[in-house]
Amino acid sequence: MALIKHVCLNYPCLIRPEVIKNHDNVGIPVAKFVGNSRSHGRNLRRFLRVNATTGPPRNVQTINGNKVNGIYVDGIPSFAQEQRPSVKENSNEEPNHEYLLGRFVEDRFVYRQSFIIRSYEIGPEKTATMETIMNLLQETALNHVTSSGVSGNGFGATREMSLRKLIWVVTRIHIQVEKYSSWGDVVEIDTWVAAAGKNGMRRDWVIRDYNTQKIITRATSTWVIMNRETRRLCKIPDEVREEVQPFYLNRVSISTEDTDSEKIEKLTDETAERIRSGLAPRWNDMDANQHVNNVKYIGWILESVPINILEDYNLTSMTLEYRRECTQSNVLESLTSMKPDGKDDQEGSSKLVVKNDKKGWECTHLLRMEADQAEIVRARSVWQYKQHRLII
Repeated sequence: MALIKHVCLNYPCLIRPEVIKNHDNVGIPVAKFVGNSRSHGRNLRRFLRVNATTGPPRNVQTINGNKVNGIYVDGIPSFAQEQRPSVKENSNEEPNHEYLLGRFVEDRFVYRQSFIIRSYEIGPEKTATMETIMNLLQETALNHVTSSGVSGNGFGATREMSLRKLIWVVTRIHIQVEKYSSWGDVVEIDTWVAAAGKNGMRRDWVIRDYNTQKIITRATSTWVIMNRETRRLCKIPDEVREEVQPFYLNRVSISTEDTDSEKIEKLTDETAERIRSGLAPRWNDMDANQHVNNVKYIGWILESVPINILEDYNLTSMTLEYRRECTQSNVLESLTSMKPDGKDDQEGSSKLVVKNDKKGWECTHLLRMEADQAEIVRARSVWQYKQHRLII
Protein backbone atom coordinates (compact mmCIF):
# COMPACT_ATOMS: atom_id res chain seq x y z
CA MET A 1 0.00 0.00 0.00
CA ALA A 2 1.42 3.39 -0.99
CA LEU A 3 2.61 5.85 1.60
CA ILE A 4 0.27 8.71 2.46
CA LYS A 5 1.99 12.06 2.77
CA HIS A 6 0.83 13.45 6.08
CA VAL A 7 2.10 15.53 8.96
CA CYS A 8 1.37 14.59 12.52
CA LEU A 9 1.23 17.85 14.45
CA ASN A 10 3.00 16.45 17.54
CA TYR A 11 5.31 13.88 15.94
CA PRO A 12 6.00 14.65 12.28
CA CYS A 13 6.51 11.47 10.34
CA LEU A 14 5.15 9.43 7.45
CA ILE A 15 2.28 7.02 8.03
CA ARG A 16 1.11 3.89 6.25
CA PRO A 17 -2.60 3.02 6.14
CA GLU A 18 -3.49 -0.46 7.38
CA VAL A 19 -6.75 -2.21 8.06
CA ILE A 20 -7.42 -4.42 11.09
CA LYS A 21 -10.56 -6.35 11.94
CA ASN A 22 -12.49 -6.11 15.18
CA HIS A 23 -14.33 -8.93 16.93
CA ASP A 24 -17.29 -8.46 14.55
CA ASN A 25 -14.93 -9.00 11.61
CA VAL A 26 -15.38 -5.39 10.48
CA GLY A 27 -12.36 -3.70 8.92
CA ILE A 28 -11.11 -0.60 10.72
CA PRO A 29 -8.52 1.65 9.04
CA VAL A 30 -5.55 2.60 11.21
CA ALA A 31 -2.35 4.54 10.62
CA LYS A 32 1.01 2.94 11.18
CA PHE A 33 4.06 5.09 11.77
CA VAL A 34 7.01 4.57 9.45
CA GLY A 35 10.50 5.21 10.69
CA ASN A 36 11.91 5.96 14.13
CA SER A 37 12.34 9.15 16.08
CA ARG A 38 15.74 9.87 14.48
CA SER A 39 14.14 9.71 11.03
CA HIS A 40 11.29 12.07 11.87
CA GLY A 41 13.18 15.17 10.84
CA ARG A 42 14.43 13.57 7.62
CA ASN A 43 10.94 12.33 6.74
CA LEU A 44 9.40 15.72 7.44
CA ARG A 45 11.88 17.52 5.17
CA ARG A 46 11.21 14.99 2.41
CA PHE A 47 7.46 15.43 2.90
CA LEU A 48 7.69 19.21 2.57
CA ARG A 49 9.82 18.98 -0.60
CA VAL A 50 7.40 16.61 -2.31
CA ASN A 51 4.26 18.49 -1.34
CA ALA A 52 5.70 21.81 -2.42
CA THR A 53 5.64 20.64 -6.03
CA THR A 54 3.15 17.80 -6.37
CA GLY A 55 0.72 17.47 -3.51
CA PRO A 56 -2.28 19.62 -2.72
CA PRO A 57 -1.78 22.19 0.07
CA ARG A 58 -2.83 21.15 3.55
CA ASN A 59 -2.99 24.60 5.16
CA VAL A 60 -6.75 24.53 4.55
CA GLN A 61 -9.22 25.19 7.31
CA THR A 62 -12.28 22.99 7.18
CA ILE A 63 -15.59 22.96 8.98
CA ASN A 64 -17.31 19.57 9.03
CA GLY A 65 -15.10 18.51 6.17
CA ASN A 66 -16.09 21.44 3.93
CA LYS A 67 -13.63 23.91 2.44
CA VAL A 68 -13.75 27.48 3.66
CA ASN A 69 -11.08 29.14 1.55
CA GLY A 70 -11.72 27.79 -1.94
CA ILE A 71 -8.61 25.56 -2.09
CA TYR A 72 -8.55 21.84 -2.85
CA VAL A 73 -10.01 19.85 0.02
CA ASP A 74 -10.64 16.12 -0.03
CA GLY A 75 -10.71 15.98 -3.82
CA ILE A 76 -13.27 18.76 -4.22
CA PRO A 77 -12.14 21.17 -6.99
CA SER A 78 -11.58 24.82 -6.18
CA PHE A 79 -13.92 27.55 -7.45
CA ALA A 80 -11.44 28.48 -10.17
CA GLN A 81 -11.59 24.96 -11.58
CA GLU A 82 -15.37 24.71 -11.67
CA GLN A 83 -16.79 25.08 -15.15
CA ARG A 84 -20.10 26.78 -15.85
CA PRO A 85 -22.20 24.86 -18.39
CA SER A 86 -22.18 26.56 -21.75
CA VAL A 87 -25.39 27.61 -23.49
CA LYS A 88 -26.05 25.39 -26.47
CA GLU A 89 -27.00 26.93 -29.76
CA ASN A 90 -30.40 25.25 -29.80
CA SER A 91 -31.05 25.85 -26.11
CA ASN A 92 -34.10 27.83 -24.99
CA GLU A 93 -31.94 29.79 -22.58
CA GLU A 94 -31.40 33.38 -23.74
CA PRO A 95 -27.85 34.75 -23.89
CA ASN A 96 -26.81 37.59 -21.62
CA HIS A 97 -28.03 41.00 -22.73
CA GLU A 98 -25.31 43.26 -24.14
CA TYR A 99 -25.84 45.98 -21.54
CA LEU A 100 -22.55 47.72 -22.21
CA LEU A 101 -22.79 47.79 -25.99
CA GLY A 102 -24.72 50.16 -28.23
CA ARG A 103 -25.43 50.03 -31.94
CA PHE A 104 -26.54 52.23 -34.80
CA VAL A 105 -30.05 51.86 -36.21
CA GLU A 106 -32.06 53.61 -38.95
CA ASP A 107 -29.19 53.90 -41.42
CA ARG A 108 -26.79 55.00 -38.66
CA PHE A 109 -28.74 58.17 -37.86
CA VAL A 110 -29.86 56.87 -34.47
CA TYR A 111 -27.64 55.38 -31.78
CA ARG A 112 -29.28 52.89 -29.41
CA GLN A 113 -28.01 51.58 -26.10
CA SER A 114 -29.52 49.59 -23.22
CA PHE A 115 -28.86 49.89 -19.50
CA ILE A 116 -29.97 48.07 -16.37
CA ILE A 117 -30.96 50.23 -13.39
CA ARG A 118 -28.50 49.41 -10.62
CA SER A 119 -29.11 49.46 -6.89
CA TYR A 120 -26.86 52.52 -6.45
CA GLU A 121 -28.88 54.48 -9.04
CA ILE A 122 -32.20 54.44 -7.21
CA GLY A 123 -33.73 56.65 -4.54
CA PRO A 124 -35.94 55.99 -1.50
CA GLU A 125 -38.80 54.85 -3.78
CA LYS A 126 -36.52 52.16 -5.29
CA THR A 127 -36.77 53.91 -8.66
CA ALA A 128 -34.23 55.75 -10.76
CA THR A 129 -33.67 59.40 -9.89
CA MET A 130 -33.57 62.40 -12.21
CA GLU A 131 -29.79 62.43 -11.81
CA THR A 132 -29.62 58.78 -12.87
CA ILE A 133 -31.64 59.50 -16.00
CA MET A 134 -29.46 62.49 -16.88
CA ASN A 135 -26.32 60.41 -16.40
CA LEU A 136 -27.64 57.73 -18.75
CA LEU A 137 -28.50 60.36 -21.36
CA GLN A 138 -25.00 61.77 -21.13
CA GLU A 139 -23.40 58.33 -21.32
CA THR A 140 -25.38 57.46 -24.44
CA ALA A 141 -24.44 60.76 -26.09
CA LEU A 142 -20.73 60.23 -25.44
CA ASN A 143 -20.87 56.64 -26.70
CA HIS A 144 -22.66 57.89 -29.81
CA VAL A 145 -19.72 60.16 -30.63
CA THR A 146 -17.16 57.50 -29.80
CA SER A 147 -18.88 54.84 -31.92
CA SER A 148 -19.42 57.17 -34.87
CA GLY A 149 -15.76 57.07 -35.89
CA VAL A 150 -15.20 60.84 -35.62
CA SER A 151 -14.21 60.92 -31.95
CA GLY A 152 -11.03 62.75 -31.03
CA ASN A 153 -9.12 62.69 -27.76
CA GLY A 154 -11.52 65.01 -25.97
CA PHE A 155 -14.55 64.29 -23.82
CA GLY A 156 -17.14 63.87 -26.59
CA ALA A 157 -15.16 66.04 -29.00
CA THR A 158 -14.55 65.18 -32.65
CA ARG A 159 -11.10 64.93 -34.22
CA GLU A 160 -11.23 68.41 -35.70
CA MET A 161 -12.42 69.79 -32.36
CA SER A 162 -9.53 68.12 -30.55
CA LEU A 163 -7.04 69.63 -33.00
CA ARG A 164 -8.47 73.09 -32.26
CA LYS A 165 -8.82 72.55 -28.49
CA LEU A 166 -12.61 72.80 -28.62
CA ILE A 167 -15.23 71.08 -26.50
CA TRP A 168 -19.03 70.77 -26.45
CA VAL A 169 -20.97 72.48 -23.66
CA VAL A 170 -24.71 72.22 -23.06
CA THR A 171 -26.67 75.48 -22.83
CA ARG A 172 -30.19 74.15 -22.29
CA ILE A 173 -31.82 70.80 -21.64
CA HIS A 174 -35.47 69.88 -21.19
CA ILE A 175 -36.57 66.46 -19.97
CA GLN A 176 -40.05 64.96 -19.50
CA VAL A 177 -40.49 61.82 -17.40
CA GLU A 178 -43.67 59.78 -17.65
CA LYS A 179 -42.42 56.89 -15.52
CA TYR A 180 -39.33 56.24 -13.42
CA SER A 181 -37.80 52.80 -13.91
CA SER A 182 -37.41 50.51 -10.92
CA TRP A 183 -34.34 48.72 -9.63
CA GLY A 184 -33.45 45.90 -12.03
CA ASP A 185 -35.42 47.28 -14.98
CA VAL A 186 -33.74 47.50 -18.37
CA VAL A 187 -34.15 50.68 -20.40
CA GLU A 188 -33.38 51.30 -24.06
CA ILE A 189 -32.17 54.77 -25.08
CA ASP A 190 -32.17 56.25 -28.59
CA THR A 191 -30.26 59.44 -29.36
CA TRP A 192 -29.59 61.53 -32.47
CA VAL A 193 -28.37 65.01 -33.39
CA ALA A 194 -29.45 67.89 -35.62
CA ALA A 195 -28.49 71.49 -36.32
CA ALA A 196 -29.65 74.20 -33.90
CA GLY A 197 -29.34 77.60 -35.53
CA LYS A 198 -26.07 78.61 -37.16
CA ASN A 199 -23.68 77.68 -34.38
CA GLY A 200 -25.41 75.11 -32.26
CA MET A 201 -26.31 71.47 -32.27
CA ARG A 202 -29.45 69.85 -30.90
CA ARG A 203 -29.39 66.42 -29.33
CA ASP A 204 -32.57 64.45 -28.59
CA TRP A 205 -33.25 61.27 -26.64
CA VAL A 206 -36.11 58.87 -26.01
CA ILE A 207 -36.04 56.22 -23.29
CA ARG A 208 -38.15 53.08 -23.57
CA ASP A 209 -38.92 50.30 -21.17
CA TYR A 210 -37.03 47.41 -22.73
CA ASN A 211 -39.76 44.83 -22.09
CA THR A 212 -42.82 46.84 -23.12
CA GLN A 213 -41.08 49.15 -25.62
CA LYS A 214 -43.17 52.01 -24.24
CA ILE A 215 -41.53 55.44 -24.23
CA ILE A 216 -41.16 56.57 -20.62
CA THR A 217 -38.86 59.62 -21.01
CA ARG A 218 -38.17 62.25 -23.67
CA ALA A 219 -35.43 64.86 -23.68
CA THR A 220 -33.98 67.55 -25.93
CA SER A 221 -30.92 69.76 -25.53
CA THR A 222 -28.87 72.47 -27.19
CA TRP A 223 -25.07 72.44 -27.37
CA VAL A 224 -22.45 74.98 -28.41
CA ILE A 225 -18.68 74.91 -28.80
CA MET A 226 -16.22 76.39 -26.31
CA ASN A 227 -12.45 76.80 -26.42
CA ARG A 228 -10.92 74.49 -23.83
CA GLU A 229 -8.16 76.96 -22.87
CA THR A 230 -9.80 80.39 -23.12
CA ARG A 231 -13.19 79.05 -21.88
CA ARG A 232 -14.94 81.27 -24.43
CA LEU A 233 -17.75 80.25 -26.78
CA CYS A 234 -16.96 80.24 -30.47
CA LYS A 235 -18.51 79.47 -33.85
CA ILE A 236 -18.53 75.95 -35.21
CA PRO A 237 -15.57 75.65 -37.63
CA ASP A 238 -16.44 74.43 -41.11
CA GLU A 239 -14.23 71.37 -40.60
CA VAL A 240 -16.20 70.39 -37.50
CA ARG A 241 -19.50 71.01 -39.27
CA GLU A 242 -18.45 68.65 -42.05
CA GLU A 243 -17.77 65.94 -39.46
CA VAL A 244 -21.15 66.11 -37.72
CA GLN A 245 -23.50 67.01 -40.59
CA PRO A 246 -23.66 63.43 -41.97
CA PHE A 247 -25.27 62.39 -38.67
CA TYR A 248 -27.96 65.09 -38.60
CA LEU A 249 -31.52 63.76 -38.43
CA ASN A 250 -34.46 66.14 -38.85
CA ARG A 251 -36.54 64.68 -36.02
CA VAL A 252 -37.62 65.86 -32.57
CA SER A 253 -38.32 63.79 -29.48
CA ILE A 254 -40.70 66.43 -28.07
CA SER A 255 -43.09 68.38 -30.27
CA THR A 256 -42.58 72.13 -30.44
CA GLU A 257 -45.83 72.91 -28.62
CA ASP A 258 -44.90 70.55 -25.77
CA THR A 259 -41.33 71.77 -25.34
CA ASP A 260 -40.62 74.15 -22.48
CA SER A 261 -39.13 77.07 -24.42
CA GLU A 262 -40.30 79.89 -22.14
CA LYS A 263 -37.76 82.11 -20.49
CA ILE A 264 -36.87 81.16 -16.93
CA GLU A 265 -37.08 84.18 -14.65
CA LYS A 266 -34.13 85.10 -12.48
CA LEU A 267 -34.67 84.63 -8.76
CA THR A 268 -33.43 87.12 -6.17
CA ASP A 269 -33.29 87.17 -2.39
CA GLU A 270 -36.69 88.90 -2.44
CA THR A 271 -38.45 86.53 -4.86
CA ALA A 272 -36.95 83.27 -3.61
CA GLU A 273 -38.85 81.48 -0.86
CA ARG A 274 -36.11 79.10 0.13
CA ILE A 275 -32.34 79.60 0.01
CA ARG A 276 -29.74 76.96 0.80
CA SER A 277 -26.14 78.22 1.13
CA GLY A 278 -22.72 76.66 1.56
CA LEU A 279 -22.90 74.10 -1.28
CA ALA A 280 -19.30 73.23 -2.11
CA PRO A 281 -18.24 71.12 -5.12
CA ARG A 282 -15.96 68.19 -4.38
CA TRP A 283 -13.05 66.93 -6.44
CA ASN A 284 -15.15 64.01 -7.72
CA ASP A 285 -17.80 66.45 -9.00
CA MET A 286 -15.38 67.60 -11.71
CA ASP A 287 -15.54 66.05 -15.17
CA ALA A 288 -12.93 65.47 -17.87
CA ASN A 289 -13.44 69.02 -19.21
CA GLN A 290 -12.22 70.44 -15.89
CA HIS A 291 -15.53 71.86 -14.70
CA VAL A 292 -18.39 70.57 -12.60
CA ASN A 293 -20.41 67.97 -14.47
CA ASN A 294 -23.76 69.44 -15.50
CA VAL A 295 -25.66 66.55 -13.88
CA LYS A 296 -24.27 67.50 -10.45
CA TYR A 297 -26.26 70.74 -10.52
CA ILE A 298 -29.53 68.83 -10.19
CA GLY A 299 -28.69 67.63 -6.70
CA TRP A 300 -27.80 71.15 -5.55
CA ILE A 301 -30.96 72.58 -7.10
CA LEU A 302 -33.09 70.09 -5.19
CA GLU A 303 -31.40 71.06 -1.91
CA SER A 304 -33.76 74.04 -1.65
CA VAL A 305 -36.94 72.08 -2.44
CA PRO A 306 -39.15 71.32 0.62
CA ILE A 307 -38.81 67.80 1.93
CA ASN A 308 -42.53 67.06 1.70
CA ILE A 309 -42.41 67.82 -2.02
CA LEU A 310 -39.52 65.39 -2.47
CA GLU A 311 -41.41 62.72 -0.52
CA ASP A 312 -44.96 63.13 -1.89
CA TYR A 313 -44.46 64.38 -5.47
CA ASN A 314 -42.82 63.07 -8.62
CA LEU A 315 -40.49 65.31 -10.60
CA THR A 316 -42.12 64.95 -14.02
CA SER A 317 -40.42 67.71 -15.98
CA MET A 318 -37.23 69.74 -15.66
CA THR A 319 -35.63 72.46 -17.74
CA LEU A 320 -32.12 73.74 -17.10
CA GLU A 321 -30.41 76.81 -18.60
CA TYR A 322 -26.66 76.73 -18.06
CA ARG A 323 -25.17 80.23 -17.68
CA ARG A 324 -21.56 79.69 -16.71
CA GLU A 325 -19.04 77.14 -15.50
CA CYS A 326 -18.45 76.12 -11.94
CA THR A 327 -15.13 74.87 -10.54
CA GLN A 328 -14.11 73.17 -7.33
CA SER A 329 -13.13 76.46 -5.66
CA ASN A 330 -16.66 77.92 -5.94
CA VAL A 331 -19.21 77.85 -3.12
CA LEU A 332 -22.83 77.89 -4.28
CA GLU A 333 -26.30 78.93 -3.18
CA SER A 334 -29.54 77.22 -4.24
CA LEU A 335 -32.73 79.32 -4.48
CA THR A 336 -36.28 78.09 -5.10
CA SER A 337 -39.70 79.69 -5.47
CA MET A 338 -42.95 77.75 -5.94
CA LYS A 339 -46.48 78.13 -7.25
CA PRO A 340 -49.37 75.77 -7.99
CA ASP A 341 -48.87 74.29 -11.44
CA GLY A 342 -50.65 76.34 -14.13
CA LYS A 343 -51.61 79.17 -11.74
CA ASP A 344 -50.32 82.62 -10.97
CA ASP A 345 -47.70 83.34 -8.33
CA GLN A 346 -49.97 85.63 -6.31
CA GLU A 347 -52.20 82.72 -5.31
CA GLY A 348 -49.80 82.00 -2.49
CA SER A 349 -47.04 79.43 -2.67
CA SER A 350 -47.10 78.95 1.11
CA LYS A 351 -49.83 76.35 0.42
CA LEU A 352 -47.05 74.16 -0.93
CA VAL A 353 -46.08 72.88 2.50
CA VAL A 354 -49.65 71.95 3.49
CA LYS A 355 -49.69 68.22 4.18
CA ASN A 356 -51.59 66.02 1.70
CA ASP A 357 -52.15 68.85 -0.78
CA LYS A 358 -52.93 67.05 -4.07
CA LYS A 359 -52.11 69.95 -6.40
CA GLY A 360 -49.25 69.87 -8.83
CA TRP A 361 -46.50 72.42 -8.37
CA GLU A 362 -44.13 74.40 -10.56
CA CYS A 363 -40.82 75.52 -9.10
CA THR A 364 -38.33 78.10 -10.33
CA HIS A 365 -34.71 77.59 -9.30
CA LEU A 366 -31.43 79.45 -9.38
CA LEU A 367 -27.95 78.17 -8.64
CA ARG A 368 -25.49 81.02 -8.09
CA MET A 369 -22.06 81.80 -6.68
CA GLU A 370 -22.18 82.63 -3.01
CA ALA A 371 -19.36 85.18 -3.27
CA ASP A 372 -20.58 87.47 -6.09
CA GLN A 373 -24.03 85.96 -6.81
CA ALA A 374 -23.09 85.24 -10.43
CA GLU A 375 -25.63 82.93 -12.07
CA ILE A 376 -24.65 79.37 -12.89
CA VAL A 377 -27.94 77.64 -13.71
CA ARG A 378 -31.56 78.71 -13.99
CA ALA A 379 -34.07 75.91 -13.83
CA ARG A 380 -37.77 75.12 -13.79
CA SER A 381 -39.35 71.92 -12.47
CA VAL A 382 -42.87 70.48 -12.48
CA TRP A 383 -44.11 68.13 -9.77
CA GLN A 384 -47.16 65.84 -9.70
CA TYR A 385 -48.63 64.13 -6.67
CA LYS A 386 -47.71 60.46 -6.29
CA GLN A 387 -50.84 58.43 -6.84
CA HIS A 388 -49.96 55.80 -4.24
CA ARG A 389 -50.02 58.55 -1.62
CA LEU A 390 -53.79 58.81 -2.13
CA ILE A 391 -54.29 55.48 -0.33
CA ILE A 392 -55.50 56.15 3.26
